[in-house]
Formats: sequence, structure tokens, C-alpha cells
Amino acid sequence: MLLTASADAARVNRRRGSAPDGVTFWHTLYLGTSRYNMAPGTPDPDKSELFPMAFLVEQDPGSTAQAHFHQQDQFQLVVGGHGIMGTHEVAPVTVHFTGAYTAYGPIKADPQDGVHYFTLRNGFDPGARFMSNMENRQFLRGLPDRRHREASKVSDGAEIVLPQEEDGMGAWRFRVGAGERVVGPNPEEGRGQYWIVAGGEMLAGDDVLSRLSMTFVGPDEAAFSAVAGPEGLDVVVMQFPRH
Repeated sequence: MLLTASADAARVNRRRGSAPDGVTFWHTLYLGTSRYNMAPGTPDPDKSELFPMAFLVEQDPGSTAQAHFHQQDQFQLVVGGHGIMGTHEVAPVTVHFTGAYTAYGPIKADPQDGVHYFTLRNGFDPGARFMSNMENRQFLRGLPDRRHREASKVSDGAEIVLPQEEDGMGAWRFRVGAGERVVGPNPEEGRGQYWIVAGGEMLAGDDVLSRLSMTFVGPDEAAFSAVAGPEGLDVVVMQFPRH
């Protein structure tokens, strides 16, 4: 599975949204689907299947998304503005990973700039389950094999952002000059990779991908490679853990 979404093509999907906790934002769908664009009555895809879903959230200045969890593993990549996620300050470029059924947040957006981040999953998720709901808290307590899993880091220029773990989870940032080639990690070691263009252009086959464009590389693909455009390339690669 190899999927590509350019920032230009995704822009037509940009729309206003609000969550049950009252937080407001702009929502731009890139891959898959989400509860903000599913037609009423549409059945959910099986949560165990590989189902890339990716969207950009531009959270309004001064707003707060309350602590919550999801049924799927998730990466978030901060690409604009500033904020606080849980107890950590986040800014471009911050990589944040949370395992399925791991509560995280709240996400507090900067009063002037807001905070903008990609939400990236490799399986379908019906939406946030908020910790303010006692039923959700009790649900987490009732999971016999749940373990809290969260990792977050602001990229400091190093190629390795989150060191790869035994199950394949990891994140990398590659910054190269014009015409140079980037070769990513072996997809077989994880359960899908997102490549997000943070700057410059990424040339992959016939695709010319500008800033905030993406490619999803499935675990059945060969190692993905791309070439930097005339102004170089800054790309973040995030790999999901195997199940």
C-alpha cells in the first residue's frame, strides 16, 4: 500500500469543526475518513485492518482540547503555532506518539498563534473518548492488558527523533540538499510509515510534493526513497509499531 496526498489537493477538504469538549478548529482531511466527513449511517471499518487516516488540525488560538484517548495508535506532528500538550511545550517540529487506549492531553493552543498539528493513524478510529466522562475512565480501568505508552520530542536537528523500539515504532527527520536522495527505514519492521514534508519539495516517482504534503508507506512495500527538490527537502518519517 502506497498512498500520497498533496497539500494542494487536500486544501479543498478544509472545513470548520468542533469537538464534544467545545474546542474549535479548522480540519483538513488528507487520507481515509473521519467522523467529521462520514455520511450518517456509514458503518465503521474494522478497527483491526490497516486503514490510514490522516488530517491536519488547526486548533483555534486560546482553545483547549481536553484529555482523551483513542482506540488506535496515533502520531501527531506539530507544524505550526505553539502550545502545551499535557505538561510539555510543543512547537514545529514536534513528534508525539500515543499508543491505543492511552490518555493524553490536554492540548492548550497559544493565545495568538493557536497550534497546528497532523493527526496520523494506521487504523480507523471513531473519535476521542474524553477522560471527563466517568464511563470512559471505567472502560480504561477494565482493560486487562492495557499499558500507557506515550513519547514526545521536539526535533533538535538530530536525524533520529524517536529511537526505533523493538516493535518498530520510531521517528526520523531527514534534511538534505537539492537533488539528494533519502532512503527510509525498512517498512517490514513496523506497521506503516507516514512521510510528511516539513519544508522544500519531495520528488517521488511522478509526484512533486510541497510542504505539508504526505505519503503513507504500507508494511508490504520496499524501503521508500525520494529525492529533494531544487530548494532541498525537510521530511519527517514516523513508523507505527507492529501489532
